[in-house]
Amino acid sequence: MDQAGTEPTLSEIKGLRRLLAKDPEESDLSRRRFRHRGGTVFGASERSYVFGYNAVMSREAEKIEELREDRRPFAYEGAAAACTVLDLLTLTRGRRLHELLAGPARHHRHAAYLGAGRGYALLRLRPAQGARRAHPLLRWLAVDGFGFQWSLSRADRMVGERTMPDLLTRAHCAVFDQGLGRLLWYHEGGAPDDVSARIGAYPIPRRADLWSGVGFAAAYTGGAESEELWWLTERAGADGFRAYLAQGCAFAVAARLRSGSPPEHVARAAAILAGTDPEEAASWTDRALIALGHEAHTHEDFRSWQSQIRRSWTRRHHY
Repeated sequence: MDQAGTEPTLSEIKGLRRLLAKDPEESDLSRRRFRHRGGTVFGASERSYVFGYNAVMSREAEKIEELREDRRPFAYEGAAAACTVLDLLTLTRGRRLHELLAGPARHHRHAAYLGAGRGYALLRLRPAQGARRAHPLLRWLAVDGFGFQWSLSRADRMVGERTMPDLLTRAHCAVFDQGLGRLLWYHEGGAPDDVSARIGAYPIPRRADLWSGVGFAAAYTGGAESEELWWLTERAGADGFRAYLAQGCAFAVAARLRSGSPPEHVARAAAILAGTDPEEAASWTDRALIALGHEAHTHEDFRSWQSQIRRSWTRRHHY
């Protein structure tokens, strides 16, 4: 592997876990007719996701720590997806996911909640409130992860026909679109013009959250050079959703900082998409969370958290 890790020993898995294990070839996005441009970055993130997923299935989650530091968040996303699938199928009320969050994934909570949502999507189940003792607001990221995985598995329909799953509530739909926005960044290989064109085909009320998802993916996963990120800001601004791009970026930067030393593309994205350094961008998310108080847990609270991050960006740049 290009990420330095010993592959999970799938050949020794038996029973349900063997049936649920993933073929590493699933990480090849070209098989899903995604743009190959930037394929190394996007393919590597999905390979790490599959690695983490299979590490849980083979009871070798400790192998995730063998990966390069910048790959571990994606691997813990896969690990959380696997824990969620097993919890749902064995009716253990989120025990495995909670143990993962309390243990090895404690510095990768954003990734783990995204992965939990992917687990729900794999089983075609609506994302629930989350595991026992889940973070009251980060648990909404499970809906984002659900949106990413649901759209990944049905890319032609979701990207081409712009449909929405019937099983989602109205409150879920906006956060679902953030996951779809992340998927669009992958689907178009991080090409700003193509991403913007895809978003422009959606109804105006959905575009804000799509741009938020794009901002998250551009900062979290990377895949674009500085000139392309500048062009992305121009396109988001022309569409009227510049603040949403910055908000998604800030959220991703905060997640990356908590996961360890962020790769170079994170600082580059923060400087261009959020117009500041990573530490300040992350502080917007922290201050907004503190302002909401300890009782915040609803969808409205989650949306208010995002709104306050956008206001921090607006004040910073005097828009």
